[in-house]
Amino acid sequence: MARELGWPDAPDALPRPVIDSHTHLDVHDRSLHGDQAPDAEALLAWAERAGVPKVVQIGCDVESAEWSVPFARQHPSVAVGVALHPNDAAHIGVRQGRDALEKAWARIDELARDPVVCAVGETGLDYFRTPESEGQAIQHESFRWHIDLARELDKTLVIHDRDSHDDVISVLLDQGAPERVVFHCFSGDADMARVCAEHGWFMSFAGVITFASAEGLREALRTVPDDLLLVETDAPYLTPKPNRGRVNATYLMPWTVRRMAEERGVDVEKLCNDIVANTHRAFGHW
Repeated sequence: MARELGWPDAPDALPRPVIDSHTHLDVHDRSLHGDQAPDAEALLAWAERAGVPKVVQIGCDVESAEWSVPFARQHPSVAVGVALHPNDAAHIGVRQGRDALEKAWARIDELARDPVVCAVGETGLDYFRTPESEGQAIQHESFRWHIDLARELDKTLVIHDRDSHDDVISVLLDQGAPERVVFHCFSGDADMARVCAEHGWFMSFAGVITFASAEGLREALRTVPDDLLLVETDAPYLTPKPNRGRVNATYLMPWTVRRMAEERGVDVEKLCNDIVANTHRAFGHW
C-alpha cells in the first residue's frame, strides 16, 4: 500500500521489535508529501508490520501538541512529548510578543499534565535557523522554562540541539537537568557523546547515520554505552539511505537500525532488545 501511494518501498521487517523514540505523525510537509496529507493511522500500521509497534509522537508547537494528546488517547501504541520547539519559541517571542509567548507556554503546561504525555520536548537551542541574538535569548529562556516543567512533572526532557552543543550542555547543568534527558537526533561528536554518557543522558540516532558524510556521527554512535542508546526517525525528515531525499516514516526505520548494528558490531536482535529496554527506561512503559 505504501508504494501505491508514492511512499518508499518498505525494507525487510526487523527480527525483534523496536520503538521509534521521536516522530511527527501529524506533520504535512508539502515539499515531501505533496498535497496528500499523511494518514497517521496508516503510518502506525505500516510501522507495526516493519517491526516498530510503538512510537513517541512529538508535538513541537501548540497546534501539534493539541493534535497529539487526543490522538494518543485513542491509540495505545503512541506516547507523546509536548513543547515549543526552540525556533517556534523565538518566532513567537520576536514577532508576536511576550504575552503570546507566555500564553503558548501556559497551554503546553496544561497539555503536559495529561497522562499520555511522557515527555517535555522537543526543546533546546537551534542556532542554525535562529542566528539572531534576540531570538537566541528567547530560546534560552524557553529552554530553561521547559527544563523546570520537566522537573516539576517528573517527565523526560527531549532536547533539540542544532549548532549549539556547548550552550545546550551549559544550560542543562546550570538549570539542573531532569532525571531523564534524551538528546533527540544526536548530532555531536564522540567527545560530546562521552559527556552525555557521564551524566546518564540518552542519545537517540536517526537516519543521518546512513549518510556518507556522517562518519563523525558514526564515531559518536560507536562511543555510546549500550544502555543509553535510542533510535528514531524524526519523520517525515531525515530519511535513511537508500531513500534519502524522499519522505520518511517509521516503517523505514529498519534501515537505520541495521546500520547501527553494523557500526557497533552487534547482532541486530540484541540491538533491538537493548533499544526497547532503553526506550522504556527513558520514557516509561505504555
